[in-house]
Amino acid sequence: MFTLDYLLRRAMASLLVIAGVLVLTFFAARIAPSDPARLYAGQRARPQQVEEVRVRLGLDRPLPQQFIHYLAALLAGDWGDSFKTKRSVREDLALFVPATLELLLAGFTLALAIGLPLGVAAGMRAGGVFDRSISILAILGASAPVFALALLLQQLFAGQLHWLPLGGRLDAGVSMAHPVAQYSGFLLLDAAVTGNWLAWRDAAAHLILPAVVVAIYPLCLILRMTRAALASELHAPYIVVARAKGLPTRQIVLHHALRGALLPVLTVSGVAFAYAFTGSILVELLFRWPGVGFYVTDAIVSRDFPVIVAVTLVSTLIFVWVTFAIDVLHHFLDPRTRTGG
Repeated sequence: MFTLDYLLRRAMASLLVIAGVLVLTFFAARIAPSDPARLYAGQRARPQQVEEVRVRLGLDRPLPQQFIHYLAALLAGDWGDSFKTKRSVREDLALFVPATLELLLAGFTLALAIGLPLGVAAGMRAGGVFDRSISILAILGASAPVFALALLLQQLFAGQLHWLPLGGRLDAGVSMAHPVAQYSGFLLLDAAVTGNWLAWRDAAAHLILPAVVVAIYPLCLILRMTRAALASELHAPYIVVARAKGLPTRQIVLHHALRGALLPVLTVSGVAFAYAFTGSILVELLFRWPGVGFYVTDAIVSRDFPVIVAVTLVSTLIFVWVTFAIDVLHHFLDPRTRTGG
């Protein structure tokens, strides 16, 4: 019963966050010092054409009525049309969101694959030379500006060594000679499924540098959190008892201490992933990666309000969903959270 009550309260809190962001972004876009009808019709449109667009888009109605109409359309799957491209925002997002998710998943896979083992190794040697060296590197990596890391990697691996592409998602020549059939929007997955290995290798080469830049901050965060949690767990009373029984250190760490240490790491990883979705804009711009960040930046420059509102809502949905899933998973994994009322 307590678990069901927790789920209901957590779900209600998530819905309130989504509703609050939806209201704020909608009304902020409507009261901005720009005329959406003029933006949609174009700067060269005649006043009569602008008024026709205003009526067609429902912008002549009071703001509360506009919001109700927008909410009803949103629930029906209509996210509006872009002022600039005149295409459905939902169709545009179906093209750009997979590219961003592919980049984030690659970056976070790298962060977990490196951050967790290094954090465990540092936690087992807390206070030693290895621990101090890794901690200094993690602090430097977490505090380094994203644009500086991106430019440094581009200069080294693309400009000097010519090992990796400078940016983009796929070479134009490869895209024309060996086009990838789009099923999921994930180039690596679609190329592998269709057996297009030349395009797969090219897409993987384009993914490496931006994925490394995306991975740096969460990697350092996961490393530091894993190290701190494991070092603390190794001083817990039950670990002292396990040591007194003569259990091997490897067994103590992997089968006992690491289980308790992974709970805070799980929480931090989930929040970092959710924040990375909204923070990937600069990475996508620097590497000319055709994702949501690239899409919304162009929309901000052209004051394309339906796109800005839609991307804000998508970012909120991803953040809320990830944090909700992490909270629920943490609730089930940690018995201490289920002992209250």
